[in-house]
Amino acid sequence: MTEQAVDQTQALTAEQQEELRQEWIREHFQKANKFLAEKGIIPSKVIADESRYLAPYVAVWKMQSKQPKKQTFWVMSGDLPSDYVDVKVAATAREALRHFSMVWQLKAENLQKSGATREPTQAKFAQLLVSRAESLYHIHNDEKLWG
Repeated sequence: MTEQAVDQTQALTAEQQEELRQEWIREHFQKANKFLAEKGIIPSKVIADESRYLAPYVAVWKMQSKQPKKQTFWVMSGDLPSDYVDVKVAATAREALRHFSMVWQLKAENLQKSGATREPTQAKFAQLLVSRAESLYHIHNDEKLWG
C-alpha cells in the first residue's frame, strides 16, 4: 500500500513538472510574440517540430510572419534577452543558438570598444550578453541535449 502511495506521488510530481514546463513554454511563446510585435513583425505560424525548448533557460522558435512581409525567423526567449534572426542564417534551432552566441559576443565587444561600457547600464548589458552567449554556446555543444 505504501509503495502505491509513493508511486502515485512520483507520478503526480512528474505530472506537475510537465505542467510547469508547458506553462513556461506558453509564457515564453507569448514573450516571443510580443517581442516580434514590438519590432513590427506579426507572426502567423510557429513551426513547432523545428522549435526547441530547454525550460527554464531558453526557447528557440521557428516562426513565420505575414506582416510586414512573409518571412521566417528564429526567435529566442527565456532567461536571456529576446532576439531574432532570419531563418537563412541557421538551418536548425541548434545552429541558431550558435549564431546568437557569436553575435552577442560581437555586440558585447563592440560596446566595449566604443566606450559605451563606461556607462554602468551598458557595462551590465555587455556582461549579460557575454554570460548568456557563453551559456548558449555550451548548450549548443552539449550532445545530450540534441540527441
